[in-house]
Amino acid sequence: QVQLVESGGGLVQPGGSLRLSCAASGSIFSINAMGWYRQAPGKQRELVAVITKGGSTDYASSLKGRFTISRDNAKNSVWLQMNSLKPEDTAVYYCVADNTRWLRTERNIPYWGQGTQVTVSS
Repeated sequence: QVQLVESGGGLVQPGGSLRLSCAASGSIFSINAMGWYRQAPGKQRELVAVITKGGSTDYASSLKGRFTISRDNAKNSVWLQMNSLKPEDTAVYYCVADNTRWLRTERNIPYWGQGTQVTVSS
């Protein structure tokens, strides 16, 4: 089993930045792809970004240029740098991990963190 623990969420003003962190523990040798999902109030959960073990990345098209995903395999950690935040970025952000090179479809991703709240408001 793999455990994922997120941190770094909070309240930020529009235009501000936040950096989310996720640390993996447990059967980390099995982890390949890691990423972030988010769920805004009243909306479906959506993929934010994904990064392979080799460092290849992909983003939701609407977030490219503002969000950056990175990882350190030696530290079993992944980060999400979020800049120029907007009120519509308000959501619970979930760290995810998979055994495959890229993330599978949402319902097939085996490992999820508990989520961290990000609120963008003045």
